[in-house]
Amino acid sequence: MQIPIDTHTLPNGLRVTLSEDHTAPIVAVNLWYHVGSANERPGRTGFAHLFEHMLFQGSANVAANEHFELVQRAGGTLNGSTWLDRTNYYETVPSHQLALALWLEADRMGRLLPAMTQEKLDRQRDVVRNEIRQNVENTPYGRAYEAMYRLMYPKDHPYHNAVYGTHKDLQAATVLDVQDFFASFYTPTNATLVVAGDFDPEPTKGLIKGLFGTLPRASAPVLPKVPTEVIPTLDRPAVLNMLDKVQLRKVMYVYHAPGLYRTGDAEANIAAMILGDGQAGRLYERLVVRDQTCVEVSAGVAGARLGSLLIIEALVKPDADLSSVEKAIDEELFRLSESGPTDAEVRQRAMSIEVGMLSSLQSIAARADKINEYLMA
Repeated sequence: MQIPIDTHTLPNGLRVTLSEDHTAPIVAVNLWYHVGSANERPGRTGFAHLFEHMLFQGSANVAANEHFELVQRAGGTLNGSTWLDRTNYYETVPSHQLALALWLEADRMGRLLPAMTQEKLDRQRDVVRNEIRQNVENTPYGRAYEAMYRLMYPKDHPYHNAVYGTHKDLQAATVLDVQDFFASFYTPTNATLVVAGDFDPEPTKGLIKGLFGTLPRASAPVLPKVPTEVIPTLDRPAVLNMLDKVQLRKVMYVYHAPGLYRTGDAEANIAAMILGDGQAGRLYERLVVRDQTCVEVSAGVAGARLGSLLIIEALVKPDADLSSVEKAIDEELFRLSESGPTDAEVRQRAMSIEVGMLSSLQSIAARADKINEYLMA
């Protein structure tokens, strides 16, 4: 599958990639800021996620929440998300509305601060804190995922606090803190813009230059300190027992893995699929089918630039012995480590990954996001 790529950099440092495709009369605008929870300083966790919300609260020429209204009225969709290393914003609109999507992104990149108010900060801080309550504190097993990063990474590691941060730090945030965070990271030099879909390249380049090229160049932000180890290691196995109001016990095995697109990343993903790729996975066959001690088993890799986590999860039946489940997982891990996978297992999983990738790239929005992911790597 050939995907056209045309990349250039504006004088202010904004990297622009165009991917032309006239299959359907739609176009995707995908903007990544290379800032995530890894860039937060102690005592100010949760800022990157807070900013995902703040950037929809209006800029100099756009009223609060008008960004959503304008795109949706134009027949488009939009959203944003936050991860350890990046925050992304994306719109998919009819082709003739490309200028609108680009103008909205340029206006908030260059003119957000004049519209920043204490009232907006307070409102979005409450929204984010409610997300923590909903997605972490009151979701079955939700606390485990945040605790996982604090357990696997030391306090001085950029990934220690995961994405959501703490209520205490969010409450302590001031408008000045927010303004400083924006000025440091939400700049052309720290962003990559991808436009994919049905557009004419030359007019689009001129439009991007006119909207984004006038924004001032800023100093490169201070990046998180990269650990000296290629893959972080623990000096001993870390065990955490958590109690919560859930119907079934969950066992989680978490291992450090190579960073996203680093040497060994592909092998880690294939190994996770061999272990927990639905009903075809070794752990499913052992724990669900043969031993009948679990109702569900999965395995996957949470990829990130400075290091990934390979995560195995098993939901245990109420009457099953927990130690027996852990013993069975250990045995299957040892078997894979000692004997390795079969050629058929590797080929099947590699083919599954390739088919999934090609299938996802049929979506213009997914294609734009994947290009930006590669640019960050």
